[in-house]
Amino acid sequence: MGELFDEPQIYRIDHYLGKELVQNLLVLRFANRFFLPLWNRDNIDNIQIVFKEDFGTEGRGGYFDEYGIIRDIIQNHLLQIFCLVAMEKPISLKPEHIRDEKVKVLQSVNPIKDEEVVLGQYEGYRDDPTVLNKNSNTPTFATMVLRVHNERWEGVPFILKAGKALNSRKAEIRIQFKEVPGDIYKCQKQGRNEFVIRLQPSEAMYMKLTVKKPGLELSTVQSELDLSYQQRYQGVTIPEAYERLILDAIKGDQQHFVRRDELKVAWKIFTPILQRIDKGELKPRAYKSGSRGPAEADDLLKRVGYAQTHGYIWIPPTL
Repeated sequence: MGELFDEPQIYRIDHYLGKELVQNLLVLRFANRFFLPLWNRDNIDNIQIVFKEDFGTEGRGGYFDEYGIIRDIIQNHLLQIFCLVAMEKPISLKPEHIRDEKVKVLQSVNPIKDEEVVLGQYEGYRDDPTVLNKNSNTPTFATMVLRVHNERWEGVPFILKAGKALNSRKAEIRIQFKEVPGDIYKCQKQGRNEFVIRLQPSEAMYMKLTVKKPGLELSTVQSELDLSYQQRYQGVTIPEAYERLILDAIKGDQQHFVRRDELKVAWKIFTPILQRIDKGELKPRAYKSGSRGPAEADDLLKRVGYAQTHGYIWIPPTL
């Protein structure tokens, strides 16, 4: 296509860039004063970008087995979200200025370490009649850590996690802040502050924080400040991602499309791992359908600093 068309004529669609909450990321980061001083290595401990499905390939195994979860989800959808979360502020909202910053942050990603990758394949995947290779090495699950070598993010792990046949269906960004120094309320075991952006389903963003538990005694509990779109924006129709992007293409707006140099550096990050998987040098671990994935993935999260909250569950508001 590059031989036939100039770059301004090419619109490479990644439909995640058309999702409502993904398009909100730059507004959240750069139009709100209280986020600006917090969005860095001094305050953030780790960031997770998660995609989970509660079903398997279900007849699409012939397609999926050629690609795997990294090519299908992580290299494109999750990496685009990563760019918007990690990039520096562009000098304007012109498409080229935004895409320049996305390329810069991708160029700052260190090579992925073997010890910071966990691959998985759910039990029964090879029984799908459309999966022709009954010895398939294709991962249906992957957790991996990206490290950004720059002043803002040095030392902060970006955890990209995607999988099929897991215990829930959702896509979200989870920004976990560091623990409060000098914790006089002795409540750190309850969990850290988190800012969660839920992309789908039940679009929402909420801040998980510690508050006083209602009652006579002084005890603490985790709760949230919640912006749930279904409740806040009743009667407002959220367009489908492809609707937005096709309209942008008609208008000639390339802000939400992937540029050629961006695509090249994105593949450079994952190609070494993909080549080793294709050669059979990296093997996926088996996990049960309906689980969280391989136990080694949770071990990796703990090892890089993620502190899971126990006893707190976010419940989407009902109308």
